[in-house]
Amino acid sequence: MRIAVVGGGSTYTPELVDGFARLRDSGLQVDELVLIDPAADRLEIVGGFAARIFAAYGHPGRVTWTTDLDAGVTDADVALIQLRVGGQAARISDETFPLDCGCVGQETTGAGGLAKALRTVPVVLDVAERVRKRARPGAWIVDFTNPVGIVTRALLDAGHRAVGLCNVAIGFQRRFAGYLGVDPSTVVLDHVGLNHLTWERAAYVDGVDRLPELLAAHRAELAAEVEIDEPVLAALGCVPSYYLSYYYGHDRVVRAERGTPTRGARVAQIESTLLDMYRDPALTAKPALLGERGGAYYSEAAVGLIAALHGLDPDGVHSVNVRNDGTLPFLPANAVIEVSARANPGGPRPLPVTPIAPDQAGLIAHVCGYEELALDAALRGGRDRVYRALLAHPLVGQHEYADALADKLIAAGAEHLAWAR
Repeated sequence: MRIAVVGGGSTYTPELVDGFARLRDSGLQVDELVLIDPAADRLEIVGGFAARIFAAYGHPGRVTWTTDLDAGVTDADVALIQLRVGGQAARISDETFPLDCGCVGQETTGAGGLAKALRTVPVVLDVAERVRKRARPGAWIVDFTNPVGIVTRALLDAGHRAVGLCNVAIGFQRRFAGYLGVDPSTVVLDHVGLNHLTWERAAYVDGVDRLPELLAAHRAELAAEVEIDEPVLAALGCVPSYYLSYYYGHDRVVRAERGTPTRGARVAQIESTLLDMYRDPALTAKPALLGERGGAYYSEAAVGLIAALHGLDPDGVHSVNVRNDGTLPFLPANAVIEVSARANPGGPRPLPVTPIAPDQAGLIAHVCGYEELALDAALRGGRDRVYRALLAHPLVGQHEYADALADKLIAAGAEHLAWAR
């Protein structure tokens, strides 16, 4: 199997490489892992380190790297896309300009998330077209590029064989398994919502929902982990993802963000240090610092999903971004949702979902409407479309803010938005 990683020069790529090398018992036979990135100097450093990781595990596959996208995706069985258009500088902008209007600054949701979608969707679609022309027939595109829900819908609308992947659910699975003292593979989550707008409504072990006892014993710890007030978890009776803190505690988050370094600034520092470490030819294992980069358990999630899509794990459960197609009856069929699913070579199949509580269903529907408008803006451009998407987002939602943020967003992203130049 030939797996292409588009955006392979990321400092996080060694986590993915470690997973492919370490999890060989998944049955996934990786003959070649090719890393693709336009940043040649960075790619050389990451690629060299990735090859040493494979060698240290005794993995028989090859790690190669190239700046040539067309060559890299040729004959690929899987293309994993993990792009960051504009790099950390763009991320820092996404995390700061909304604060001028009293709105949360974040790279995947709100005004910052819209900015990222606008510059990312066209690039990913271009990559996907080249995958379609040059990869093997039936090749899967696995999208890890944020905002995953919007990007995955763009891919599916364009007819690509694609599935979106996020690591939020697998992080909860591992945390819950640790509390319960069971193997993570035995924990099946009722994970539902949209990308970065999800709730864990149940945690089944041998068919028994153990989430009520987890909340009773560990509610304070879980509330601290997701940065949401404990009474919210008590009222909901489930565990929201960290990203719900932007909705349930918006003003508090804005106060905390103002005048403090952004997450992007911290990640940029980490990346610089990691690249220095990766240059060391004696380094053959991912350093502990990589754990601070984000994306915990990304490699496990990716390896598990790719194995399932190739018929190697028919019973495994994966949290993926897929077409709604009636799974959530209050959303359009062509919406993209994030749910627990089983997968096989025919694609992911969502597990049955019990009725969603009104407050959660309302928020999901609200954000889903925004995502449709955001995708339209990303595909067709224009200030009016940007403004309307901002007006529709619950983290913006007022004319005064949407009007000002539209101009700030376009100005900040002009170099990446052909229609705004």
